[in-house]
Amino acid sequence: MATGSTMHTFDVQLADMDRGVYDDFSLRVARHPSETDAYMLTRVLAYGLEFTEGITFGGGISQTDEPAVLVRDLTGQTTAWIEVGAPDAERLHYGSRLAERTVVYTHRDPVKVMAPWADKRIHRSEDLRVYSFDAGFIDSAAPLIERRNTMTLTVTEQVLYLDLNGTTLTTAIHEHELG
Repeated sequence: MATGSTMHTFDVQLADMDRGVYDDFSLRVARHPSETDAYMLTRVLAYGLEFTEGITFGGGISQTDEPAVLVRDLTGQTTAWIEVGAPDAERLHYGSRLAERTVVYTHRDPVKVMAPWADKRIHRSEDLRVYSFDAGFIDSAAPLIERRNTMTLTVTEQVLYLDLNGTTLTTAIHEHELG
């Protein structure tokens, strides 16, 4: 845990009908002082929406060679590089060279997030996927975060139903491709 980080706990019930993934798990999330609630929530949602065996949070902002979330197989090889926010093209290039799959979850305007990547070298850029949520969704959900949280994530037909500490919000999960 980084110095000055605030610990948050999320008890998550996941029902992702699109992928056939159903599980209950608890997350201990260290929020760095420079990290916004919106970014942390997007990081937690990315973890839940990508949940699979071998998933873990990256080392944080001090670890420049790891994304916010990653998936490793049993040999320790990175199979999914999952960025959050607005990573630069160089990071995506690096991640897509290491992992079979590279994705970005953003709480920002995806057009503005992807614009700086135009004409930049990103390995297998045609395979890169960017996921975003309806405008205002993260801004509505972030103030609901407490130190201890109960969260239900239900996904069906690319729609996310989020229950966070007793408040239910809904958003489409928008998928964007480069170029």
